[in-house]
Amino acid sequence: MTFVNYLRSRLTLIVWLIIGGGIMTFLICDSCSGSMKWYVKATAFTAAIWISMWLGNEYISHYLDQKISWTKEPIKRFGIGIAGMLIYTIVTVFVLVEFSEAVLGLNVGGVKGMMYGTVITTFVITLFMTSRSFLFSWKQAAIDSERLQKESIAAQYNSLKSQVNPHFLFNSLNALTNLVYEDQDKAAKFIKQLSEVYRYLLDTQNKEVVSLNDELAFLDSYIFLQKIRFGDNLNITIELSQTKSVVAPLALQLLIENAIKHNVVSSDDPLQIKLYEKVGYLVVENNLQAKTTLGESSPGIGLENIKSRYKFLSSKPVEVEQNNKKFIVRLPLIDVE
Repeated sequence: MTFVNYLRSRLTLIVWLIIGGGIMTFLICDSCSGSMKWYVKATAFTAAIWISMWLGNEYISHYLDQKISWTKEPIKRFGIGIAGMLIYTIVTVFVLVEFSEAVLGLNVGGVKGMMYGTVITTFVITLFMTSRSFLFSWKQAAIDSERLQKESIAAQYNSLKSQVNPHFLFNSLNALTNLVYEDQDKAAKFIKQLSEVYRYLLDTQNKEVVSLNDELAFLDSYIFLQKIRFGDNLNITIELSQTKSVVAPLALQLLIENAIKHNVVSSDDPLQIKLYEKVGYLVVENNLQAKTTLGESSPGIGLENIKSRYKFLSSKPVEVEQNNKKFIVRLPLIDVE
């Protein structure tokens, strides 16, 4: 919001500050009682002080809230807020006093006396504004945390539901049945990897983020199951140089699952999925060969869930790109704090 638009939104308050300035001038200005001209000038000066102090400091508080987070950098936000408001107050009062004495011919009792009184008053206002800003930020952070928790729970539920749906179980059991006769050792490994998938789902159901290492270990189990089903028709490449960040649980798995679910996977059209890091993002990319008919839900539901979760985890949005050849999703890297 620009300062002009901000003033427009506060017109009612400005009117009340002008009225308050007039009342204050009437009460404390002895020389104004005999001259309407001096009364108007003194009222204009008092109202200008009140308006500039209240609205200016309020605007500074709103502006700093957009630039510095109370929840992430509270000491920095408090220090810069106090310093900025006091500097603004001293400069503004000095300019208004000089203007009033030079142009309006008012004697406001000297700059120094006015400065002391106004700085003390502004300090009280600043503490009020700062406390108000902190409380609102704390309340919003609590609301965002609750919303994120609900988004995470919904994602965990949807992912768990997709893993236990009849299609997944049928495909897994069918692949396991074939393995039992063909390769008992691989069948035993298949059962172990299947149990790892469900163990991870249960372990992360109440977590907002997990380490990238844990997510990749889970992906190994999930990819093993899919490779048993699709063989060489599915190629998944993971190229990550660093693993010291965190991710939303199951986000990478959901993106890979969507790619498999909504694209043709065959010997004639093998599906290529790549997971790599690029300029602060985790990128999941697949060649686009969409199925002509889909019996399952739209991939947009899963993507919207991931986008909603990342709104609370990163200042950078999830990026989605699609062209005739590729479908690409970029998840912001979240550094470990």
